[in-house]
Amino acid sequence: MKVLLITFSFPPIGGVGVLRALSLARYLPSHDIEVTVLTAKNAPAVSVDPLLLQQLPAGVDVQSTWTLDLPFRLRKAVKKFVSKRSAGAPVAASTPSAKKQPLLRRLIADLLLPDPQIGWLPFAFPKAVKVIRARKIDLVLITVPPFSAARLVTKLRHRFPALPIVIDFRDEWLTSTIHLVSFNRSERAKLVAHTVESEAVRDATAVVAVTQAAQRELRKRYPHQSAEKFHCVPNGFQNEPPTASPVMTSAENGRVIVTFLGSVYGSTDPSTFVAAVHAMPAALRARLLFRFIGHVETAAARASLLSLGETVELKGFLPQAEALRAMDDTTYLLLISHDPINVSAKLYDYLGGAKPILAAVKPEGDIRRLIEETRAGWWADSEDVPAMTQLFVEAVEKAPRLAEIFQPDLGVIASFHRAPLAEKYAELLHSLAGEGR
Repeated sequence: MKVLLITFSFPPIGGVGVLRALSLARYLPSHDIEVTVLTAKNAPAVSVDPLLLQQLPAGVDVQSTWTLDLPFRLRKAVKKFVSKRSAGAPVAASTPSAKKQPLLRRLIADLLLPDPQIGWLPFAFPKAVKVIRARKIDLVLITVPPFSAARLVTKLRHRFPALPIVIDFRDEWLTSTIHLVSFNRSERAKLVAHTVESEAVRDATAVVAVTQAAQRELRKRYPHQSAEKFHCVPNGFQNEPPTASPVMTSAENGRVIVTFLGSVYGSTDPSTFVAAVHAMPAALRARLLFRFIGHVETAAARASLLSLGETVELKGFLPQAEALRAMDDTTYLLLISHDPINVSAKLYDYLGGAKPILAAVKPEGDIRRLIEETRAGWWADSEDVPAMTQLFVEAVEKAPRLAEIFQPDLGVIASFHRAPLAEKYAELLHSLAGEGR
């Protein structure tokens, strides 16, 4: 079977946003699927990680085309400008800036709906049509975000009425992401988002979510669609499944190291975390070192973290292989999420590392459920500062006894390796293309 995998970002771009597409391109060929990737040639990115390309099998063909998207730093500046909130005393209503500046922000924001990557579609669509015809593609798989790529479902459906098309939502959009990290949260932006998603769900052959909560949310939002249309295939980890937990009680200097991998941005806002650490007894706090590996999106978040002084260390972005090796030199792994539906992709890498996790998360979310099912660590409500403080206090106290008290379920953890998850995805794709095995 021939599959066209459409993804805006793909290696050599680095970061967690490329890993699901990379995993599919890596493992699907082992299940009688020939993969062609269509991606953006000049997609903006905070980092590059060329070593990721070494994971691709020789037969995977990567096609790319231009996008009109802004460079990464300029796009961040536009996002900051568009979402800027007024502070301090209001500007007098008679001044030009009071009338024109909000209008200018609205105009810029409304040009970029549902997101700034909308500029890829004029290039991606004709290229996709060309590849589908030339390669005699049997199925198209479109993974989002960026959510503007969901428009390709309807555009391709009009051109190829009988072609199986799968829309893969790496993040739930309308209930969580648009409120937590979207550059534009206006009513118009929400209306456009709802239209784009509803049309994509209507025109897709199947809809895949990465969490059970997101799958439930989509089914609830579109009750007129068949329940069989919605599927869940989680993210996973790349390393070999752990056979034991490599517990490290403390570093040579006696400090308990807690490592956070990934970007710090809207859904991982560190404000309550910082408040919780500040509230710790000084003697216990001095025994902790929080190490952040990854991009910190805003100056405010960086300043907030640095207010912790010698308790925190900001390492910046590291290539994936190097970041994963950093898990060997840590006592705990830290996860922060204010998202009640989506599951941070880093959670699965954490599970694969088999180190105890300290999670500040939403109690009703899938992250808490997964941590409890795998016995992979301990959690507190990410909005409950005293509970988070207690979590970190207990982490210091537990550290000398971790080899005794930390007993993760390695069998359940192994089920989240990317290879068996890709096999599950392959079975779904074969069934949709009429090639059930």
